[in-house]
Amino acid sequence: MSLLHRLIAQAKNPSGFVGSLMLKIMNTAHYEMNKWALAKINIPESAVMLDVGCGGGKTLQLLSNLNTYGKIYGIDYAEQAVKDSIQANKLDIEMGKMFVQQACVTKMPFSTGTFDVITAFQTHYFWSDIEESIAEVYRVLSSQGCFLLVAERYKVNYHMTTYKTKEEMEQLFHDIGFTTVNYALSPNQKWICIKGIK
Repeated sequence: MSLLHRLIAQAKNPSGFVGSLMLKIMNTAHYEMNKWALAKINIPESAVMLDVGCGGGKTLQLLSNLNTYGKIYGIDYAEQAVKDSIQANKLDIEMGKMFVQQACVTKMPFSTGTFDVITAFQTHYFWSDIEESIAEVYRVLSSQGCFLLVAERYKVNYHMTTYKTKEEMEQLFHDIGFTTVNYALSPNQKWICIKGIK
């Protein structure tokens, strides 16, 4: 296996020391993109939020800072990502504000209509079934809830064979049931943000 393929495998499912190092790198590399995207939503003061594919836990920290009195959940199917997210957010977890667990986006362990805001940063291009995954996000999203899907354009173009364009993604969101869909491209032309309102 080439070095590139090894790195992609670690990004998709980080494990061990190398995986933990990769998660730290991603935390730093994605910080500005995540701040740009999160500025596009209004977060209610006591919102219940979920970050799908929480990686090393940096986005969970951003969500916690924006959501003083709410609850924040994080899921990732990689055991190493869950461990690192828990370590990075130890205080919030001990206080009962945050909960992190291992789970898959296609079958989330949450009741229908649980979350006011759901985020997915740099993860959807790794999902095994994007239609099923977004339908599951829709299921656990509350009425009027907001789903924010964010990624670097070049990673979408590299990893995905379908749902690469603005039109394809907007159509998918509408087909699943989102009433309002907004697609944004960052000023640097590098990042995309799709916001769906249930």
